Formats: sequence, C-alpha cells, structure tokens
Amino acid sequence: MQRAIEKRGIPTVSLSVSLDVTQQIKPPRAMFLPFMMGHHFSVPFHAGLQKTIIREALGRIETATVSGDIHMFPMTWAKARQEGKEIERQAGESSLKQCPK
Repeated sequence: MQRAIEKRGIPTVSLSVSLDVTQQIKPPRAMFLPFMMGHHFSVPFHAGLQKTIIREALGRIETATVSGDIHMFPMTWAKARQEGKEIERQAGESSLKQCPK
C-alpha cells in the first residue's frame, strides 16, 4: 500500500513496533518505535510524547535519504511507561483537587 501511494507522488512514513517485520518489508520510509505491540504512540495521555512521535515521523519525509531507511526512535517502552505513570498520577491529584468535598 505504501509503495502504491508513493508512486502517486505522495511521501509516506511507516510507524512500526516490529523491527524484524519492517526490515523484511523494507517500506520506503519507516520509524521503529520500541514500544509494545499496539502502542505506536506510546502510553495514554502522554500528549507531549505523542506529538514528538508525529513530528519526528513527518520529519523523516525530508531526512530519509535512501529507500528502506528505518529510523530508530530514541526512547524505550520502560521510559515512556514511567513518564505515563507520572502523568496519570498528576492527573489524579489534579482531579482530586477539583472534586467538591
């Protein structure tokens, strides 16, 4: 599908959480995210990281120099999850402050 879209002159970037599959298929441009399957945009409520992923993926349109290029996203699942838990904790504290007593 990605190659068909590219043939029409529309650049694409594939987001992958499976490096071995991505290496086999060799999409025109890809970004590997070392996250759990189904969590391409990391953990819930981590808007900052989700925006970073989108911006970095779109940046690959200009910076990928060869077809089949796979960019490795520089964050681990453990780090994303740790940050996500902190965001959830802060959101919980914030909602407690807003609840009438």
